[in-house]
Amino acid sequence: MAQATSISLAKFTTSVQAAVKGAIAKHPKFKIEAPTSVSISYLIRGFPIPDGLLKTATLAETQAFANDVAASLGKAHPDVLTAQGLTAQGAVISIGGHVIVGIPPVAQTFQLEK
Repeated sequence: MAQATSISLAKFTTSVQAAVKGAIAKHPKFKIEAPTSVSISYLIRGFPIPDGLLKTATLAETQAFANDVAASLGKAHPDVLTAQGLTAQGAVISIGGHVIVGIPPVAQTFQLEK
């Protein structure tokens, strides 16, 4: 069985915030606050997009935003998110009128730690 990889939750959260800020710079329509927590649900690891923004953003723009967040996270945590030659890809999911952007689960198990 493959060994689980551990990463620092604080470091991962900092990377998520930096990735979101970088994506905001490339996609000025997405004027949102950098998340202070990461949701591990909906079969992706992500954060919600505000309803007001969803009224003006297209699905293509939302996917491009998610892809930029994922690419930045893939560079920050290549040992976890881009293992085995995979590239980090953005994910967009809509459930009950709520849109979440993030990254899909990685093929490898990892633990978030304090």
